[in-house]
Amino acid sequence: MKLYDISQEVFSCAVYPGDPAPKREALCRMENGELYNLTAFQMCAHNGTHLDAPFHFFRDGKTVEQISLDACIGPCFVAEHTGELTEADALAILLQAKQAYPDAARRILLKGESLVTEAASRIFSDAAILLLGVESQSVGPEDAPMAVHQILLAAEVVLLEGLRLAEVPEGVYLLSAAPLNLGGCDGAPCRAVLMDLPRIL
Repeated sequence: MKLYDISQEVFSCAVYPGDPAPKREALCRMENGELYNLTAFQMCAHNGTHLDAPFHFFRDGKTVEQISLDACIGPCFVAEHTGELTEADALAILLQAKQAYPDAARRILLKGESLVTEAASRIFSDAAILLLGVESQSVGPEDAPMAVHQILLAAEVVLLEGLRLAEVPEGVYLLSAAPLNLGGCDGAPCRAVLMDLPRIL
């Protein structure tokens, strides 16, 4: 069994333009003669590798603690794609995932610099997938992310952003990407991990 850590380190992570970057403060340090080391930190809920909840773009949408962990943990399919992801591309990825392992088609991770279009997002939402993951800090165009987010979040598709999939071959994996249980929040950081289970699946 092989594990892939597909998360960013928090304090060196990518930050969406305009969002505050994570900060760390050493409250106590043994090197200063104190009894223990103690660190405080602050960060945006959307720094680094994180989940978007529907509340991110919908006033009455579900917040992080209301997201079902079923969406965040289970079989997934990693598909490599670079460039604009069209309707045809989304259909092909879903078909490939279903042929590999049907339940993996419910959680799709896109490897590479892909741009999810509105047409592709409608295919994923109509297919009732549970989760869509990307390597960029935002699903959809960075300069106009709202439409793609609204299509997917309206269908309660959990968005997993800021992944690191360079070392992960295409295929079926077990995903664990549970968010921090941040009550009332629109997103949350997570430690996303893939488990290679080809002989079991």
